Amino acid sequence: MSVAIAIDGPSGAGKSTVGHALSLRINARFVDTGLMYRALTFAALARRVDLDDGGALGVLAITCTIEVERPGPGMADRLETVLLDGRDVTLEVRAPAVERAVSAVSRHVEVRRAMLGVQRASAAGDDVVMVGRDIGSVVLPDATLKVYLTAAAEVRAARRADEMGLPDRVGAYLEEIRERDAADSGRDVAPLRIPAGALVLDTGELGVAACVTVIVARLEVIGA
Repeated sequence: MSVAIAIDGPSGAGKSTVGHALSLRINARFVDTGLMYRALTFAALARRVDLDDGGALGVLAITCTIEVERPGPGMADRLETVLLDGRDVTLEVRAPAVERAVSAVSRHVEVRRAMLGVQRASAAGDDVVMVGRDIGSVVLPDATLKVYLTAAAEVRAARRADEMGLPDRVGAYLEEIRERDAADSGRDVAPLRIPAGALVLDTGELGVAACVTVIVARLEVIGA
């Protein structure tokens, strides 16, 4: 029987970093659903689709093809590659404009419904580590193990500034993160929540290796 690990948490909590490290540790596929929503947001911005029009965004989600793959040799700038209609948009989906708009796109019920089947299909078959904001609560409610990563907003803002090499923008990133948290937690459809029974880890206190060790230990306890 395949193992499915669902990792949820707010923006900047380290879901991708911890999830990818875990997938390597247990030899599982890694799927970042956030990249799927970013790719859709990138497509919407490029095609000038109204971000308040859930119906139009839902149609866009159905008509475009979004895929997340393992990075190819020499692609040290990423943990995974995201394709939009066959084109590599991995770097584009990290743009500030996409970062600011992705919550507005992902809040629509039409978008969540369209993306749900794609996400579940990505988790089918082999052992998988899937990260996002509603994986344990909506996408994979029967996951083998549910994990929720968190960290103080100030810690996440400092990380973002460090990643971008812009230490003077810590305050701006903090404001963006707080707005993103409010949007993700307050939306009507699939809001950010700690799934029942989830293993909660604070990445402001535990490093990546420590988080992976704790998760693997929990897997061993439940016999996965």
